[in-house]
Amino acid sequence: MNHLKTSIQSKENKRRRNFVIKLVLLIVLDYIYLGDTFLNPIAVRYPFLLDILRALIFVLSANLVISLGRIVTLRLYLQKTADTKVLPNFVIGIGRISAILNVLAILIGFMLALGIKPLEFLTSITIVAAALALLTKDYITNIVNGLIIMFSEQLEIGDKINVGRNTGFIRDITLINLVLKSETGEIILIPNSLILTSDVINYSKNNTHQVVFDAEIPYSNHLQLSELEEELGKTLEGFKDFVTVEGAQLNVLERKSESLLIRYQFPILSGEKEVEIGLRKAINQGFLNWKNEQRKG
Repeated sequence: MNHLKTSIQSKENKRRRNFVIKLVLLIVLDYIYLGDTFLNPIAVRYPFLLDILRALIFVLSANLVISLGRIVTLRLYLQKTADTKVLPNFVIGIGRISAILNVLAILIGFMLALGIKPLEFLTSITIVAAALALLTKDYITNIVNGLIIMFSEQLEIGDKINVGRNTGFIRDITLINLVLKSETGEIILIPNSLILTSDVINYSKNNTHQVVFDAEIPYSNHLQLSELEEELGKTLEGFKDFVTVEGAQLNVLERKSESLLIRYQFPILSGEKEVEIGLRKAINQGFLNWKNEQRKG
């Protein structure tokens, strides 16, 4: 997480430099627009140039205000938040809000460039705007829900979650979808509204999730399950950094005439697929070693 905070600060430093450049450009445009410059005689002949210049000044001014709000908000957030508590979601959320506001500013600037007064325009298309709001209701709901998820501490980039029949790692949170990458590599898009209206299991928030092995073993009078549990426990000792060894347990699920259906499960502290794959290979090898010992015996 320390690396994450440093990366965010580096990107914000670049944005501060861009902010200064845009501020200088705004001062130049204001001087050209308000001062007695070469534009005056040209504007008399081509008045639409003044509308375009006014639109550029508006868009640039709005962008500077939005950028300043972003810079101040993130600066305060990074100062008050410990390295281990910095959430990439928060940064993404601020970025998405900035993008929405910038798009609105560009649309208003486009109206100004065409000589249209935004307030009068919006008033004249009230009915059309209401119809558009109804048609885009689901998109707006997804956008609002997406922002709620971004600023929530319940879900964050990298978490392993389960939603309905889908399980995977969160790779991105957009304004429309939450992007999951499954354990087999597929990309799954889940609408944000579904995330807030469904049961979501976050394996990463508990810092643990259970790895389960089911196996059927031959039944005999000499069968000692305690020996199998001890053998598998030795295997887990090599993964102490990723597994709560004390939480491992071996249970009998079903007794058959000639075999037993058993389950071995333990909590894993990491949601990374590579770690889980290594653990599964080791446990499977532990089963094989135990079976070989049983045959020799």
